Amino acid sequence: MEKKNHSIECSVKQCANHCENADYCALEKIRVGTHEQNPTVSQCVDCESFILGAHRKTE
Repeated sequence: MEKKNHSIECSVKQCANHCENADYCALEKIRVGTHEQNPTVSQCVDCESFILGAHRKTE
């Protein structure tokens, strides 16, 4: 992905939406959710827009 959204910083290089040349997301918007009933720390929050990049599966 080449188009960077300067409003969404992202360091998850395994995501198909990650800009290859910078730590940004290429999406216009993302969905943030949780896997906990009562989230209390940042580890409880997830980017639900994450898609495993096909060319990154073996890295």
